[in-house]
Amino acid sequence: MRPVPGLDRVLGLDIGGSKTHAILADVERSAEFGRFTECTVGSANIASVGPDEAAAAVDDLAARLGIADPAGHGIGAVFAGAAGADTPAAREQLAGLLSRRFPGSRIHVDHDTRIILAAGGLTAGTVLISGTGSAAWAKAVDGREARAGGWGYLLGDEGSGYAVALSGVRNALRESDDGLAAGPLTVHLLAQTGVTEPGDLLDLFYRRPERRYWAGLAGTVFDLAASDAASAAIAEDAAQHLAVLALTVNRRLGTIPEGAPVLLAGGMLVNQPSLAGRVRELLAVSGLTDVRVLDRAPAWGAVELASQLAGAPPAAKIPA
Repeated sequence: MRPVPGLDRVLGLDIGGSKTHAILADVERSAEFGRFTECTVGSANIASVGPDEAAAAVDDLAARLGIADPAGHGIGAVFAGAAGADTPAAREQLAGLLSRRFPGSRIHVDHDTRIILAAGGLTAGTVLISGTGSAAWAKAVDGREARAGGWGYLLGDEGSGYAVALSGVRNALRESDDGLAAGPLTVHLLAQTGVTEPGDLLDLFYRRPERRYWAGLAGTVFDLAASDAASAAIAEDAAQHLAVLALTVNRRLGTIPEGAPVLLAGGMLVNQPSLAGRVRELLAVSGLTDVRVLDRAPAWGAVELASQLAGAPPAAKIPA
């Protein structure tokens, strides 16, 4: 079925806790080669920033994409992948916001891991994320799903950039408590944060608790892991935790060892080859040998799913 005349564009949204990546594309064209416009704005995640700030972010992206007029947006379907959109109530709240902003469009909201799978060109498989947070989600060929992790920084997120940096700070404080000279990791963390003593890291941590700031320091651990024992131990711990997440969801689905591909995503796994490589090794030992690193923005997966939604019969939904 062709899209409704006059509504010949689709909007794909990747909504994280701190930013939103939006891509507006022609529904009749390939997302790889067709005309498209994209922008990045503040978070439209209601759970993270509240309904007013989320609505402001949607207004901002609409203005930047040239679709500020609710009566003339020309969008046949919007697919939003949102971090934390794991409950019907959370999805309905965001869908309501988008419906009011883009009246007449088909709206579908889902968790962010679903758009990552689509961005990887897969309909079944495992998505393993390590960025500011961490989580795993798997979909079997028969449609069954399982999820692990994603508990947030207060309860979990082991293997994430934030957790890795936190381990580095703890290592510095332990060295200080034990009366030891600052090791290589501590020296680098002090230089990066602009403080002079390990104890200053404690003050800075509570004075500036933003997770993205600390997660941004995690790369230092992997840079030093080949020559520094403390960094190597933290890097190995992160890899072990991430591998366990991927194995957990596949064991629940009974898809080991014949599981579909594992797609590595998030800034840590995409930008730290040593971490991705070690996770790949750990998964291979347990029989998951097809491990890939996501090579395009997750928002493209939202575009693909929005295109499906735009061309579906009126009562159709995106396949579960």
